[in-house]
Amino acid sequence: MNNPAVLPISPRVDIAAIKARQQATWSSGAYGKIGVTLQIVGESLCEAVDVGPGDRVLDVAAGNGNASLAAARRGADVIASDYVPELLEAARRRAEADGLALATEVADAEALPFADASFDVVLSTFGVMFTPDQETAAAELARVCRPGGRIGLANWVPEGFIGQLLRTVGRYVPPPAGVRPPSLWGTEDRLVELFGDRARIVAAARRTFVFRYASANAFVDFFRAWYGPTHKAFGTLAPVAQAELAAEIAALALRFDRSTTDRLAAGGEYLEVVLERQ
Repeated sequence: MNNPAVLPISPRVDIAAIKARQQATWSSGAYGKIGVTLQIVGESLCEAVDVGPGDRVLDVAAGNGNASLAAARRGADVIASDYVPELLEAARRRAEADGLALATEVADAEALPFADASFDVVLSTFGVMFTPDQETAAAELARVCRPGGRIGLANWVPEGFIGQLLRTVGRYVPPPAGVRPPSLWGTEDRLVELFGDRARIVAAARRTFVFRYASANAFVDFFRAWYGPTHKAFGTLAPVAQAELAAEIAALALRFDRSTTDRLAAGGEYLEVVLERQ
């Protein structure tokens, strides 16, 4: 291969250390405050995957449970898994408030504690894409899905708003060496490489989630306070660099703004994809 972005992860990369760092990142801030705004993505994905009553569903890197709750609303038997216990507790409380049955289990997406072919449907919305070992994570999604079952993913695309936000943050706080960009999961070519002959893409669509805030600066303030990657990044920078990063993110938000008012309506493009387990 000529593209270093798709080479297998180097054995010299300390995956355990990277995971510990990532877990600390996603445990910081309060991702649930971001997650609840994205609920429509989970609903759309469950429709695309055709989740229905009686389906055994696993939501991987579920966060505070958007896709899990959407599947539960459709009568599925759902387990929400994540490696941040606090996020799963938030998912449990949301399910309880809505009168939905939902099981939760703390789990690493790269080492899922479930038997082969345990689920009819495996989901992940803006979750599994952040695993450091992309090949292993994809293999785990396929392993726990039964042959003929469906894998549904929603992943930010590289050139979209959040893909570019992550890239911007990475210029100030570089990601660990040897780890590929999460937004590669938002490309069909990369998904074909990751899943190989284990699963085939049966449907893929570019969709847009609109980030609606009072202003670009309000978006910056909200994500700085609550979104793990930006929260952590600002916390590691000196004041001057913090101001520069805030200005860059605000300018980026305005670049994707589609509002005709002084409020922000920034379109965040993502790839919604359904794969069939072979």
